[in-house]
Amino acid sequence: MPLNRRHFLLGSFLLGGGGLAVVAHQAVSRNNSLTQPLTSATPLPPPVVNTSTNVSGNSGAASPEPKVNNPAPPGLFAPVKKDVRIVVISDLNSSYGSTTYDPEVIKAVELIPGWQPDLILCGGDMVAGQSPSLTPEQVRAMWQAFDANVAAPLRQANIPFGFTIGNHDASGALGVRGQFLFQGERELATTYWNDPQHNPGLKFVDKYQFPFAYTFEQNDIFYLTWDASTAKITPEQKAWVEKSLASPAARSAKLRIAIGHLPLYAVSVGRAELGEILSDGEELRVLLERYKVHTYISGHHHAYYPAHKGQLQLLHSGILGSGPRPLLNSNLPTFKTLTVIDIDLGVGDTTYTTYDMKTMGLVDIKTLPRLIPGPNGTILRRDIEESDLTPEEKSLTFVPNS
Repeated sequence: MPLNRRHFLLGSFLLGGGGLAVVAHQAVSRNNSLTQPLTSATPLPPPVVNTSTNVSGNSGAASPEPKVNNPAPPGLFAPVKKDVRIVVISDLNSSYGSTTYDPEVIKAVELIPGWQPDLILCGGDMVAGQSPSLTPEQVRAMWQAFDANVAAPLRQANIPFGFTIGNHDASGALGVRGQFLFQGERELATTYWNDPQHNPGLKFVDKYQFPFAYTFEQNDIFYLTWDASTAKITPEQKAWVEKSLASPAARSAKLRIAIGHLPLYAVSVGRAELGEILSDGEELRVLLERYKVHTYISGHHHAYYPAHKGQLQLLHSGILGSGPRPLLNSNLPTFKTLTVIDIDLGVGDTTYTTYDMKTMGLVDIKTLPRLIPGPNGTILRRDIEESDLTPEEKSLTFVPNS
């Protein structure tokens, strides 16, 4: 979808009475007619700080959130809710074998019902596997901890949970004989997700190889999840992707979104190398564009970066768990994020409101690098077009180990 409009909502407000002034930027992508971006002379509505009742906690069945026009947890910036609202989280885990979660994960789970999303999407790494030393009992304990701390509270809140499998959940890495190196972890992940008590609440179109590759639909949006727990999307999986995106369910949807753990392009220090991105990213981007996929959502790089390349939106969804990483082409400190996506189905707008989960302030998109060169191509920040780049920016190339 052509990126024909970018604009930002700017405002200053006090967060929860703490005296912290925040500049709010909401990045908007539209795939329809060209309009001028907002300028400083354009009158802007004041930002909204929610003052509704408290978010229900994790114990017992959650009470329904009172319906408000622009819902958000108490004291936080309240974005305008459109036709569909999605909360995006990713990379929740801690050290190998861990059955505890960082405070930002627990906080996110407690806050999510306050935004009243239609859906949660998780970019993978929900548990901390991918270690040959872990026993089946330890892996089961990790999934039990995930359920207790994340999945069960969200089920109690009646929020559907879409996800992709990460390398630490059930890696698809292969040995020299073509066997899965982490076959046991894959079997245990399959057992967890196919337990009726762990129903994610999705309306499946095709369970294909659930939980690794599957499709579902909700609110006129078609979602495709592929197994990007390693750098290779197999030929068999590509054929299934093409068949799925050509299906009547996908073609009749008002929007299509794809989800995978590894990104198509690199964005973070220490992950800008082959094996940490999908090995045929350009080919996969062209495939997704061919079937008018609007956005590809990924995790793994532990850094938030909203971008685009060609006709495809790219949401590198950041991290809630341990180990945030610096962005390439940037001197910013690391931070942990949660993103609220509001979608206008009539015109194909997607609006991101991204919260720094330590400060609960909003992430200012204009502080992020305007572009990121990587080993397999350069991507532009979501509000930047090629024509916006300076000659110096156009000449930037990827430097390994940067």
